[in-house]
Amino acid sequence: MPSRKKPSPRTRVLVGGAALALVGAGVVGTVAASAAGSTDATPAAVAARDGELTQSTHLTLDAATKAARAAVEAAEKDGRHVSVAVVDRTGNTLVTLRGDGAGPQSYVSAERKAFTAVSWNAPTSELAGRLAQAPTLKDIPGTLFLGGGTPVTAKGAPVAGIGVAGAPSGDLDERYARAGAAVLGR
Repeated sequence: MPSRKKPSPRTRVLVGGAALALVGAGVVGTVAASAAGSTDATPAAVAARDGELTQSTHLTLDAATKAARAAVEAAEKDGRHVSVAVVDRTGNTLVTLRGDGAGPQSYVSAERKAFTAVSWNAPTSELAGRLAQAPTLKDIPGTLFLGGGTPVTAKGAPVAGIGVAGAPSGDLDERYARAGAAVLGR
């Protein structure tokens, strides 16, 4: 019996690739045929009724940037090096500014303080006091119960949170966060 020559690695890759392409085409064809033959009368998109919708107010990127800059500037006037974060109502970060000389931990701390403030619609210094009655609050992911976060509201509802970190105390951090929020009320 003659000996067979082993195919080269390139040949094996090409043959394997062609086989995978054929299998993939078969799967796609089967799915497409199933979808085309479907007797399900459910439309692809269903419109929600008026009573099933809510509206919310969001802080613009320009407003968030304005607030963050105001907080950094307030800290700089006092000779402090801080980071500032502004998050939207759902806790997603809109803007983060790390001031010149701010510590590396301040960036994440500012985001967590902003998230905490908007989540509970309360300053984080106030929330820190609640830990005595509910110490497991601190276990909620993404939160930080230290002074330095303040909510921003519109029509009584939270629309954003501003967090500041890096000053020597949470009281100072919170004062700078309030300075950022104050420019939004003008």
